[in-house]
Amino acid sequence: MDVIPAIDLLDGRCVRLYQGDYQQSQVYNENPVEVARQWAAEGATRLHLVDLDGAKQGKPVNLGTIEAIVKAISIPVQVGGGLRDRPSVAELFNLGVERAILGTVAVENPSLVEELCRAFPGQIAVGIDARNGKVATRGWLETSEVLATSLAQEMAKLGVAAIIYTDIHRDGTLSGPNHEALRELANHLSIPIIASGGVSSLTDLLGLLALEPLGVTGVIVGKALYTGDVNLSEALRAIGPGRWQDIPPDLGTSALA
Repeated sequence: MDVIPAIDLLDGRCVRLYQGDYQQSQVYNENPVEVARQWAAEGATRLHLVDLDGAKQGKPVNLGTIEAIVKAISIPVQVGGGLRDRPSVAELFNLGVERAILGTVAVENPSLVEELCRAFPGQIAVGIDARNGKVATRGWLETSEVLATSLAQEMAKLGVAAIIYTDIHRDGTLSGPNHEALRELANHLSIPIIASGGVSSLTDLLGLLALEPLGVTGVIVGKALYTGDVNLSEALRAIGPGRWQDIPPDLGTSALA
């Protein structure tokens, strides 16, 4: 399973939000490029960037910082936030970004998702950010009536490469991933799922390994890396590809303590 460090960009800085609330942001580093180099040096095989300004404004904002990160490291970078038209997506790929993550347009303009999947095969993912099972849009500022599972199935039919699932109520809270929601999603999909939101410890990461055979192939880790609750190098050693086979099926939190 891939462990993917997250770098959330707000006003050109590396921040973390609490449950997606822009009013509850904490700056962890003024230099996101420095952070990217650190995660790459510790063994990350991919980085996850979120343009929070872009998500709020509906168009990419932190392009200069994104380009600097891509040029500073040699591992693939995936980017989401404010990607609501083809030129914005194409611009990211021109900067060297490996994968674009669509969000709001998956709900509001699925035909664009289909168009982009045809134009950039294997490079389009959809981020499904949910509150109580319903999809949030426009930088998590609005909640639709669309069910996360239904949207994921629709996007899979359109040809997206992966689904990135975030439980907003868990994001930035260090309260653990939503295993039930991830399992339900995996039972309805045949494309890879990347879990996001709530990871607080190596125990949480090990617990996700039980979902790897179902198609949860990666996990995005944000706040726990910045607080030191998760050591990236240790996490990468612990849950590398195939390691789920070494975990007893009845392993629970107490066994990992």
